[in-house]
Amino acid sequence: MGNDLMEFQTPYSKANKLRRLVWTFTWTCFARPFPRSMAMRWKRMLLCAFGAKIAPTAAVYATVRVFQPWLLTMDDYACLAEGVDCYNAAPVHIGRNATVSQRAFLCTASHDITDPHHHQTEAPIVIEDRAWVCAEAFVGQGVTVGEGAVCAARAVVVKDVEPWTVVGGNPAKLIKNRVLIDIKRGGVKCETVEEIKALLADLEKGGVL
Repeated sequence: MGNDLMEFQTPYSKANKLRRLVWTFTWTCFARPFPRSMAMRWKRMLLCAFGAKIAPTAAVYATVRVFQPWLLTMDDYACLAEGVDCYNAAPVHIGRNATVSQRAFLCTASHDITDPHHHQTEAPIVIEDRAWVCAEAFVGQGVTVGEGAVCAARAVVVKDVEPWTVVGGNPAKLIKNRVLIDIKRGGVKCETVEEIKALLADLEKGGVL
């Protein structure tokens, strides 16, 4: 048998590995049996018991994989949908009314390809309020998906996404700016960030949001 050419060293202590083992066992046995959105309060409680900061209105589906729940924060009405892989070696923050759709991959870790030992690197991911990471999209380490932004299905997002934009492709590139329709004003388009924020503020005042 040859020598290990990389001499890779794991960044995780034995205590961390044991903690993750207990967490995986707990989620598999006590959350996975409840399909889809059933027992949502129970699932939130399990996550919080392992250190996650989960708002009482957030949604986490049973088939979600969370690597380290103590590094997960979810604000009001945030959602991790079926099959999402939240590989949070570093913190992940899901903002208010933000959605991460089916089988998306939030990957906070990578490896330093300039390092002969291929050591692991980590950086946090932030999904800001009202953003949408669509099905099977990949969001890489250190990325912030801005408020109201949309990452199209199967997009590979390795750079920050500006607020209220739509990106897609591999690597993800700008497709267009996101536009909201003001139905109360006869279908007027809100195209600038200022117009969108004014519309949302009016809706919140009226109790719609």
